Amino acid sequence: MSLTPPKNITDGLNKKQKEAVVTTEGPLLIMAGAGSGKTRVLTHRIAYLIHEKHVNPWNILAITFTNKAASEMKSRVRNLVEEGGEDVWVSTFHSMCVRILRREIDRIGYSSQFTIAGSSEQNTLMKRVLKKLNLDPKKFSPRAILSEISNAKNELMSEKDYEQNASNYWQKTVAKCYNEYQKELRLSETVDFDDLIMLTVRLFEEHPEVLSFYQNKFQYIHVDEYQDTNHAQYRLVHLLGQRFENVCVVGDADQSIYGWRGADMQNILDFEKDYPKAKTILLEQNYRSTKNILQAANTVIQNNVNRKEKKLWTDNTQGEKISVYFASDEYAETNYVADQIEKMMHEDPSMSYNDFAILYRTNAMSRVMEETLIKRNLPFQMVGGTGYYERKEILDLMAYLTLIVNPADNLSFRRVVNVPKRGIGNATIDKLAEIADDHGVSLYEAALNAQSTNLSKRAANNLEEFALMIRDFRKMTEFVTITDLVERMLDKIGYLDLLKRENTLEDETRIETF
Repeated sequence: MSLTPPKNITDGLNKKQKEAVVTTEGPLLIMAGAGSGKTRVLTHRIAYLIHEKHVNPWNILAITFTNKAASEMKSRVRNLVEEGGEDVWVSTFHSMCVRILRREIDRIGYSSQFTIAGSSEQNTLMKRVLKKLNLDPKKFSPRAILSEISNAKNELMSEKDYEQNASNYWQKTVAKCYNEYQKELRLSETVDFDDLIMLTVRLFEEHPEVLSFYQNKFQYIHVDEYQDTNHAQYRLVHLLGQRFENVCVVGDADQSIYGWRGADMQNILDFEKDYPKAKTILLEQNYRSTKNILQAANTVIQNNVNRKEKKLWTDNTQGEKISVYFASDEYAETNYVADQIEKMMHEDPSMSYNDFAILYRTNAMSRVMEETLIKRNLPFQMVGGTGYYERKEILDLMAYLTLIVNPADNLSFRRVVNVPKRGIGNATIDKLAEIADDHGVSLYEAALNAQSTNLSKRAANNLEEFALMIRDFRKMTEFVTITDLVERMLDKIGYLDLLKRENTLEDETRIETF
């Protein structure tokens, strides 16, 4: 339920925040220092457009980089306006592109029922590509090749573009893999995450009428963390904002840390060149940190070469001085952390181990930390691990559901055709793949007609039985809910029974997942 908005949306904002909120027409660059309230400014600006400028909420777009940030922004907007907040498009780049492509992708030759390959599916597919091209995966890492392909897609380079620009042995090898990788994805009516933005840009460039529709729809565009956009994301925003130029970007070149994954800091530094009429507002008041921390940060940041000059300040207290410990190795480092915990616990008996958190940069660093805490008899709990949607049982279930919706998805077919085991080994699947390639059909279609192939009778029976089961599930989607479908599917394939029979602690945990 929405809260009643304040008499004035800008109540409680400082001078610069208020200026950013009420500057609604034309391009706007908000250079927001750390802890300066940029999310508050964005949400109040959207509320101001709806409440004060009477802009239709469905004509407003806000793009963030994480689903969590999008959810937080949606919630805040709903609490600021009496009605209409839920109609604002607030999403990540990828979520926005999925929504557009589901509606329009058939214009560029794809099925609207396309599926999206996750990192594990991509890795599996690339291993198969390497095998097909007779390339040694130890010499040509699947993940390294996928990373190179990802970088190419972030630069809007298709497999043909990349092949034409390949100048050395490594790039020419990647070009071959890129070609085969895309062929496999297309055969399966599957895209990867980088394709989502690349295909949306292609859709807009090849079909001006589609671009025109979304330009008219999104009359006010907001982009958070603009310093972290790559070329494909930059191009997408530029296309959408061409008609009205009401493009508001928020970011800080000093906080650009994702160059390794394609982010181009120059996008935010060149905003005023891209939009000559742009207005720039600096948010320099920090609400999060103490004076000592800000002074240290400003001293470090001023050494950056490419930046727009600004100086963070705060009304907060001076705070404690910053201390740095230089460890000789990882063991000295972890023992220092343990020493500090024990020291603080001794000095303040009211403290408990729950009051401490240890942050580390990469998962590889956790092992020595764990060893030290165990040796020092300090209780701890590791936070993180495998995400819910990365669990094997969930990936299996999603593959089944994906195959039911999109039977052309060969990646999902390969994943579950023998899960639980039904006598269909890798050799049988490889033979089926050759038959499917020869006839230009999916693995599912080839399995439906397995009896008319040169496969052994036992293999043909097993494949046909699996394919017929998938076909029955497809028919069920017309009259049962997704919940009923999942329950019937789990019962039919015997997945839970399989986990119960295994009777291991890991499988007990997997059963609880369902």
